[in-house]
Amino acid sequence: MEDTLKDAVHRQRVALAELLSAPLARLAGKCATAWGRREDLDIVLTDGFRSVPHCLFLYVLDGKGIQISDNVSAGGLMPEHYGRDRSHRPYMREAVPAWGFLLSDAYLSLRTNRPSLTALQVVRRDGEMLGYLAADFDLRDLPVTAALYEESGGWRQIKGDPAIRGTVFQQCRIESLMDRNMDSACAILEELLTERGMFQCVIHFSSSRATIWLLEDPLRYRILDHEALSDPDVCLLYPPCTYPGDALIPQERIVDILSGMRQLRTADEMLYLRSASINIFNGTISLTFSCDGTHYMSWQEFLDKDMSFWLGSAA
Repeated sequence: MEDTLKDAVHRQRVALAELLSAPLARLAGKCATAWGRREDLDIVLTDGFRSVPHCLFLYVLDGKGIQISDNVSAGGLMPEHYGRDRSHRPYMREAVPAWGFLLSDAYLSLRTNRPSLTALQVVRRDGEMLGYLAADFDLRDLPVTAALYEESGGWRQIKGDPAIRGTVFQQCRIESLMDRNMDSACAILEELLTERGMFQCVIHFSSSRATIWLLEDPLRYRILDHEALSDPDVCLLYPPCTYPGDALIPQERIVDILSGMRQLRTADEMLYLRSASINIFNGTISLTFSCDGTHYMSWQEFLDKDMSFWLGSAA
């Protein structure tokens, strides 16, 4: 079963919690012996700072969220934070689980406005809750323990601008420059995708241009305007390239995909295709219609649907 984005985030958070919970629990036990004595708490935190991996700041809070120690960092003590009321910070509004450890949701820090998170460990003595040991982390400093998230290949539909959707029945398709030269545009795009190293493109039918990415220079995009898309000589700018063996879209099906997009462009004068994209490596295409709704799907799903499906779904 494919993971959702939330599944991948959850696994990453579990791995971070396993990394941080044990050292914070040990340090919380030492804080309990120094509770109520600011200088002694600062010494405990300073001595234990390096035992908490990737930590930015350590500090101690009472049960109401008032800071009763200085901030301890790699650079030393930051006494200006003593007495600070943190009760309204995002991590203090989350419920700490019964086992006494919380890894907060990510939030934007007040100090740097950067994505951060805080780990809270309950401090107890003789079974009584005293307060919390807190550790702040900058997300840049935390290790990514999970594999790179893979985008799901399942069908996704995303609604667009409500202002556009609300007036869709008051508009009609106006012939673009690309519409007038669709034979040339589709033939050129097919050539670039199958023979000239283009692995991704976004085709803007309404504004008569295509944004393309090439295998030999994948970090930069290029723009082909309507003049380029009507002149087959443009293919001479891109050297021949063997179609990638690990592409998920078969080379011979590119022409069918472009043909299907072309039909959606002209099938209805009110509900029509405005733009589309193709990525041969993840096998995904996108379709954005005049109602500003966008569909993401595999190339197989796209070719399995006929025009009646699309016109009914868009309506």
